[in-house]
Amino acid sequence: MEPRLKNLRTLNTVAAILHLCQGIAVLMLASNMSVPVMTSFLKFDFEAGKLMPSPETWFDLPLGILASVFFFMSAIAHFLISMPKTNDWYNKNLAKGINPARWIEYAFSSSVMIIIISMLVGIYDAAAMVPIFFANGSMILFGWMMELHNQTTQKTDWTSFIFGCIAGIAPWLAIGLYLWSPGSESNPPTFVYWIFFSIFIFFNIFAVNQYLQYKKVGRWSDYLFGERSYIILSLVAKSLLAWQVFGGTLRP
Repeated sequence: MEPRLKNLRTLNTVAAILHLCQGIAVLMLASNMSVPVMTSFLKFDFEAGKLMPSPETWFDLPLGILASVFFFMSAIAHFLISMPKTNDWYNKNLAKGINPARWIEYAFSSSVMIIIISMLVGIYDAAAMVPIFFANGSMILFGWMMELHNQTTQKTDWTSFIFGCIAGIAPWLAIGLYLWSPGSESNPPTFVYWIFFSIFIFFNIFAVNQYLQYKKVGRWSDYLFGERSYIILSLVAKSLLAWQVFGGTLRP
């Protein structure tokens, strides 16, 4: 067990370095492209004689900075759990089949990722971004609840897993609506479709990973194997999103 935990600590350190380097690279190489964060309030139109929506740009958000943020979040999380004292806490939790640090980091970093994808399809309204962010965060926290709840059960209880899937599908339905663009002649560029499908698949692979852990299928019967899979999946998904965004919109 001890050598495997040391290998896991090394993997966390490597993941932290790779996340950090990519975050710095995106920040330094990206263009200054910004996306608007908008509000839309009702305003009385005297000519039309009725209330009309009045959209306004609240502020502009640099996409390069946003694309680097989730890298830095992950880097900080991996560095923290690689440190001696926090690594002991991390290992004790792994022995019990739970990792709170993972879920806390994912709740923030993956929610930033989903906001970027939302903006790429044209969801700029601040009032829409807030529930998208928190619906995705809730999905992640249900994953934490799945591990926490099943600390006290003899038979796996899937309630939290099911609720997490329900919460997690909501942002993708909103994004899919804009991607499909019913009644509109406007369509996002092709690379946005690639981002949608590739990151959607990776988000679902995270759920599959937890499912296999609790079903104890093959190597997933070992919780540490599932933990290693989470680390690799996180790195690949974030890298895939960031560099697709860079290639599509952030090249100087």
